[in-house]
Amino acid sequence: MSKEGRFRKRKHDNMQPRNQKEEGHSTVTSTPVLLSFESFQKELDAKHDKYERLVKLSRDVTIESKRTIFLLHRVISVSDVGELLHESDVKFGDIRLKIQQIAQELIGEDTCQFHRAFSPGLQEYVEAVSFQHFIKTKTLISLDEINHQLIFTPKTGEVKCSEDLASSCSQDEKQEQQPLCLQVTPTDYLLGIADLTGELMRLCITSVGNGDIETPFEVSQFLRAIYDGFTYIGNTGPYEVSKKHYTLKQSLGKVEDACYMLTVRGSEVPKHVLADVLSSKPSRIDQEEGV
Repeated sequence: MSKEGRFRKRKHDNMQPRNQKEEGHSTVTSTPVLLSFESFQKELDAKHDKYERLVKLSRDVTIESKRTIFLLHRVISVSDVGELLHESDVKFGDIRLKIQQIAQELIGEDTCQFHRAFSPGLQEYVEAVSFQHFIKTKTLISLDEINHQLIFTPKTGEVKCSEDLASSCSQDEKQEQQPLCLQVTPTDYLLGIADLTGELMRLCITSVGNGDIETPFEVSQFLRAIYDGFTYIGNTGPYEVSKKHYTLKQSLGKVEDACYMLTVRGSEVPKHVLADVLSSKPSRIDQEEGV
């Protein structure tokens, strides 16, 4: 038998009827192992979709928080501070609605698995709300106060399950009527406060340019207290917090330079030129470290 004949015979032996192939394919796709992997695929896809939704919500919280911070920086130049603070409260209400949506996405989920998705938004929110609190009271807002603002209770006008109809209400409806909360972790709180120091430094420089000589000294004492607290934590805290320590030190150095300029050379340099001098002058800390 020639090679061509042997090849045709071997090829003919490997061919199967179409009906037999379809039966084998349906048997393979219905095996318990493949069914388990299909359920795993659906679970992972749902988790990834939820993660992406949380990232988008966190991005919206970050954007709105930055806009609120820009609004609060106008406190130096406006005449009616109360109206400005009221406008910022309205913006914070919109931000908390976004955070409430994050809390709704996390119902029944392990928050630690999705923490990296919404952590940047919470840090920016802490920075914005602590900046407003400092403008109002000249003090630092606590973690408990922030978390208390993030407890969302159902409105009185919403449909509630009465005692007579409690048996007819589904479990999901009962969960929706329970108070929602999204707690800020101590790490996110510390990172937000560390970013706050940069905004206070900008507030100090802006106030000097507008002729306000009291705000820089208030900010200096406030930043010194925060810096002492971060120094007490040192390297024992989270890694992200230790990275913010140098930036905090830079902001404190610039504010102290502004206070020195106002105290020693305030009579020599015109007030409208002080802001430009402070912005162009390297801080004392940068000079010591050779930056």
